[in-house]
Amino acid sequence: MKLLFDQNLSPVLVKVLADVFPQSQHVARLGLDRVQDHEVWEYAREHDYTLVSKDSDFHDLSVLYGAPPKVVWIRRGNCSTKQIELILRNKHENIKTLIYSPESSYLVIL
Repeated sequence: MKLLFDQNLSPVLVKVLADVFPQSQHVARLGLDRVQDHEVWEYAREHDYTLVSKDSDFHDLSVLYGAPPKVVWIRRGNCSTKQIELILRNKHENIKTLIYSPESSYLVIL
């Protein structure tokens, strides 16, 4: 399961979640941290990533265009990287279901 973390999330998540989300990447490591959301969207679609973000932009694109790519929208206020890690670990099965479900486009995590 390949996740692509948006710029509003720490690049550290790639390493600390490698055991449950191998082959994940962060937009900064791919040189996508300063491009428009639509370009990140296209990259994720072309390279089979599931986008993970804390803002609504990718969720909105998902509603507009559907999948791929699929989107995980973390709707939490300020929280630490460790808290985000724990949230994603706790929602691992939900994210897996999203990725493998042909009907689903996004997952909102409250």
